[in-house]
Amino acid sequence: MTGFLNLFKPEGMSSAQAVNKVKWLTRMPCGHMGTLDPLACGVLPVGVGNATRLFDYFLSKKKTYVARFIFGATTETLDREGEIVRSGAVPTAAQIEAALPAFVGEIAQIPPKYSALSVGGRRGYDLARSGADFTLTARSVTVDSFRLLSQTAPDEYEFEIVCGAGTYIRSLARDLAAALATQGYMSYLRREASGVFIAKTAVAPELLTRENVWDYLIPTESVLPFPELGEVDARIFNGVGVPVQAEDGQYKLRRDGGFYGIARVTNGVARAEKKLC
Repeated sequence: MTGFLNLFKPEGMSSAQAVNKVKWLTRMPCGHMGTLDPLACGVLPVGVGNATRLFDYFLSKKKTYVARFIFGATTETLDREGEIVRSGAVPTAAQIEAALPAFVGEIAQIPPKYSALSVGGRRGYDLARSGADFTLTARSVTVDSFRLLSQTAPDEYEFEIVCGAGTYIRSLARDLAAALATQGYMSYLRREASGVFIAKTAVAPELLTRENVWDYLIPTESVLPFPELGEVDARIFNGVGVPVQAEDGQYKLRRDGGFYGIARVTNGVARAEKKLC
């Protein structure tokens, strides 16, 4: 059995804890696509069995978040887990709307120091907790849309953000506040979508049992955004490149009616690129 579970991770549970529960239920190797911090909730796709071999094909997929930012205050972690320090004014909705376009598109972003990024072989959050003085380099990330949804408290606003891999929402809170000449931090985060996996069809980990977990398994081939290659010379399954009438690109590959893996076509020649069975 191989495929994906679309989990809705609750607040207070780490991504690793969610994956470990699936491992225990399925008794199979598992892994998640895109860590969610313990304070965040939402979509956490978990690969079961050989589906974990496909993670590289999902790394570039877009993610949709609903986030809330507090203005006029900050924390060392850039979220509500840190000690709150009041500083700066609370902007108006009109001021925020005017600042948002600068954060759409390809932007340079410095990750939070409290992150899992490796710095000299150590995690950023370990260095930050130890009081070490270090800097992180700005990285290029893509924000497809950044919309103000509503004001949820006198100092808090809610946003919808669609972005690419590697984008830190906490950094957006910090940088948006800085653009408004104030301070800010993230108070709430919910991932609504990760590629084809959406919150509406996600299942809470506490609802899963060893008896029903397989009912929620999504077949691997159904979430791959590739067309089928069709009939091919059987030598492709032995690692041989075979001629095909197909455009360059990636394709789903079948064998004896079942899903076999992924093939790549280059200049009219197809080769098996990723085997799952």
